[in-house]
Amino acid sequence: MADLTTLWEVGLPLAGAGGGLGYAKARAPRVFWSVVGLPVARVRFAVTYRSTMDVCGLTVQPSRLRAFLVRNVARRSDVQPLPPKIRRVRGSSTGMRVTLRLPAGLEPADVVAASERLRHAWGVHSVNVVATRPGFVELRMTGYDVLRRVKMPSRLPAGPMTVPVALREDGTAFVRDYLKVPHALTLGANQSGKSMYLRNLIVGLARLRVALVGIDCKRGVEQRGYAPRLSALAITPDEASGLLDALVDEMEDRFDLLSDHGAADVWALPEAVRPVPIVLLVDEVAELFLVVGKKDEERRDHMVTQMIRLGQMARAAGIYLEICGQRFGSDLGKGATTLRAQLTGRVVHRVNDKQTADMGLGDIAPDAVVAVTTIPPDKPGVAVAGDSSGGWSRIRTPELSADEASAICVQFAHLTPALPALAPYRPAVPAAPAGAGTVPLVKPIPATD
Repeated sequence: MADLTTLWEVGLPLAGAGGGLGYAKARAPRVFWSVVGLPVARVRFAVTYRSTMDVCGLTVQPSRLRAFLVRNVARRSDVQPLPPKIRRVRGSSTGMRVTLRLPAGLEPADVVAASERLRHAWGVHSVNVVATRPGFVELRMTGYDVLRRVKMPSRLPAGPMTVPVALREDGTAFVRDYLKVPHALTLGANQSGKSMYLRNLIVGLARLRVALVGIDCKRGVEQRGYAPRLSALAITPDEASGLLDALVDEMEDRFDLLSDHGAADVWALPEAVRPVPIVLLVDEVAELFLVVGKKDEERRDHMVTQMIRLGQMARAAGIYLEICGQRFGSDLGKGATTLRAQLTGRVVHRVNDKQTADMGLGDIAPDAVVAVTTIPPDKPGVAVAGDSSGGWSRIRTPELSADEASAICVQFAHLTPALPALAPYRPAVPAAPAGAGTVPLVKPIPATD
């Protein structure tokens, strides 16, 4: 009876703790990682660091002076190869970051090539290598799949043209900074999460002092809900052609303003005369390239020329491009590859053909093309983001419904600037029905006999 009581008193708490940890691992991975995963990972890292670096080929032979001191001062006959020095180890709710000082003979590319082996050796979900400054790299380890359930970090970057859009696989925020990357191309097939990415981008821009201009040649089915926050909207190819002409005219007027003040771009102007930035959102770029007859071909060539002009020169005028589409290839027509060359930022979701992945990332990050083709269809929102530096990473946007995005656009409709050049294309905003959004202060009481 005493043995049964002891088993009950000891076994029940252990079973409860084990069940709680199992539940936390499945439902609250941040809690499980902070309580169990991080301490285990730090001990494993500390114990196996030198041997892991050695077998992964990340050690170098010591200098002659060091070898001489080891043999003659330390009185040791064996001289061990040197791994990178650990400068800092930090834990977080998603993983662990380690700053390493590389010895002479190693470069960041060597550590990047061994990142998959390091991941398996230390039992973490992923290892991303970032060169912080010459001679130093940071190992960003994640303890679990942070892209399975996207939760944005509590601290997000802020700036005049900075929009956190998605979560990277290393647990940091993927930020769309228009001052660093003025133009971008976003590609993705149906049900790939491209529209979700665009919603998060529009919601972030809606909170800033910018003018949003939309081109949605599907009769506005995607962007009509954002009309309260749009300064202009084109829903047909004819309207798109006129809107692009108006943007080019606005760009030329801004160049005159820059010339008068001797400024290189709008951000060098005094705030009193600085024009509001403009972000052009093209929902389906292929609709602007498709032609049926000779007349459509002339219009297509004109629109593509205008977009190329905007891509080449509009950054200094404070006009930025967000080009989206399901497919993008050289067979779209003349000017497609020229336009792509102006779009520095690239975000590619799951696509239906390899050519689109090549057009999106092949010219800036060839290794990322393979990562795009392996995105499963049951993970919408997962994408590969690259830039002209050759780096790339997997990202995923948080879930956001169209109704929520529309409500946020209505909430910040008062920030919509009125641009005279784009006034003919200002979308009509339907008036809210009487009594909509109001709540009675007194609950009505039904009459009874």
